[in-house]
Amino acid sequence: MKGGWKDQRHVSWISSFERHVFPLIGARAVTAIDSAAVLTVLEPIWLTVPDTAKRVLQRIGTVLDFAHIKGFVPEEVSLRSVTRGLPRQTHQVTHRAAMRHEDTPAFMKSLSALPSTLGRDALRLTILTAVRSNEARKAVWGEFDLDKAIWSIPASRMKMKEAHVVPLAPEAVKLLRALRQRHLELHGAVKPQSLLFSSRRDRPISDMTMLKVLRDMKIEDATVHGFRSTFTDWVAECTDVPKEVADKALAHQIANAVEAAYRRTDFFERRRVLMNEWAHFLGT
Repeated sequence: MKGGWKDQRHVSWISSFERHVFPLIGARAVTAIDSAAVLTVLEPIWLTVPDTAKRVLQRIGTVLDFAHIKGFVPEEVSLRSVTRGLPRQTHQVTHRAAMRHEDTPAFMKSLSALPSTLGRDALRLTILTAVRSNEARKAVWGEFDLDKAIWSIPASRMKMKEAHVVPLAPEAVKLLRALRQRHLELHGAVKPQSLLFSSRRDRPISDMTMLKVLRDMKIEDATVHGFRSTFTDWVAECTDVPKEVADKALAHQIANAVEAAYRRTDFFERRRVLMNEWAHFLGT
């Protein structure tokens, strides 16, 4: 089936099947896959990762249609009634326009090939670290320890008002060292309070500065903030990382107060591995 697909697309399909389908019905012959079997796959993820569940359903349907067309199964399997056996997905979250994770490596290659500008470099750092755009735009040099590959964002700059320590992948450190050297050449010194990305008036660049980079690249169906959703989709479909680790990587607030009280760890070392894998996936 994967003939003519881009590499990242078939990798995404295989990863989602390895994670959600094969453990439950992978041992069955394709002729034994019916709507009840598909329901078994969807039940554990239907409410917890609804977007992923819908993609898995669509992909199973595509595989079964292919099997029928090729004559591997004598009758077409109808999946129209599968969702009737599942609870209603009542909580629909509206996400900002996001790039598909399969398309992001090619985009990052094109982005990295552009001449270095404040907007390009801020966008690269934002994507590599999965931070919110304002956290990157307002970053100062005193927050970074490049020798330890750590970015410590103070609580005052975080949406949830909790300090956030970001493990930096080697690719992010390389970018930051280049930015630091350029800052040193322009200003003669790198002060802890100096902004990484500042306008001529020594103010942080705006969101529009990064968004303009996307628009100049003719990317109309994605936003800067949407890359956090791209990261979330990649974690869900291409890794075995638990959701709580991904939540910590994104500095998400834990909605359940009891869970928040008992979760003492920030999963830092696991997040470092995750961010290294993310950078490797991006091909930077």
